[in-house]
Amino acid sequence: MKERADIHKSIFFGIAGITAILVFVIIGFLIYAAAPVLETSGIGFITNSVWNYDTNQYGIFIFLIDTIIVTALTLALAIPFGLLTAMYLAEWAPAWMEKIIRPIVELLVGIPSVVYGLFGVLILSTVFMDFLNPTVDHLLGFIPIFRNIHPNFHQGLFLSAAILAIMVIPTIVALSQEAMRGVSSEYREASIALGATQWETMRNVILPCAFPGIVTAVVLAMMRAMGETMAIVMLLGNTPIIPSSIFDVGYTMTAKILNDILYYVASPQPRAAIFGIAVVLFFMEMLAVAGVRLICSWAQRRS
Repeated sequence: MKERADIHKSIFFGIAGITAILVFVIIGFLIYAAAPVLETSGIGFITNSVWNYDTNQYGIFIFLIDTIIVTALTLALAIPFGLLTAMYLAEWAPAWMEKIIRPIVELLVGIPSVVYGLFGVLILSTVFMDFLNPTVDHLLGFIPIFRNIHPNFHQGLFLSAAILAIMVIPTIVALSQEAMRGVSSEYREASIALGATQWETMRNVILPCAFPGIVTAVVLAMMRAMGETMAIVMLLGNTPIIPSSIFDVGYTMTAKILNDILYYVASPQPRAAIFGIAVVLFFMEMLAVAGVRLICSWAQRRS
């Protein structure tokens, strides 16, 4: 029995080791491929906004800012819907309702991003252009970021963020619901016994206990939104400017990689610059993961 256990342990260790090696191989390949431009440009690769293949000037500041803006707007739309849905499914939904809604939400994960992009281009863009965008502009247009500056555009930041929100809501719902379900029933019963309502129990007991799991869900959704490519290419407009309104166009880092890599893969310096974008994007996501670990550790210490 001991020999069999040692064999199983060795197999598991080997598989884990292979996984870790693959991660380091990918990181090493990205850094190696991007090294020529990162060495010549230095910090200017991030802080400069000029991207010109003819003069070998490579700065991703605009692409970086556009990526952050799209991701932030996506989370602003997705978190309320995802978290409220998870709360309803975890605490208030009847069993038969939960069995209907949960599979429908999870089904959204399996839809290819290009299908989301087509849905946005062919259907949702018309709804936004004819109804939603003018309505927001009419109600909030006195605030610059809500002005409908491109009334005839079928593309834009708001449309892209709405599609991305639909794509990441299942992640928030599934993981947040599991985090809430994981809270001990004794906590719920103690709260109710002290006279708290179900909503007060949710707000003061369940949400604080499930906070690390909810934060993890949000970060994973953020990474999905930050790394999405095809739908963004189809919906954002691919114009290298910093948006002045949520209805403006933009150009994210992933869209730049997809649009340019096939044309410049044979040219050493441009190819290195494109891989440099991937390196920056990868480290942004690493920082996000490190941040969520710090937040979860802080929450656990407080609890």
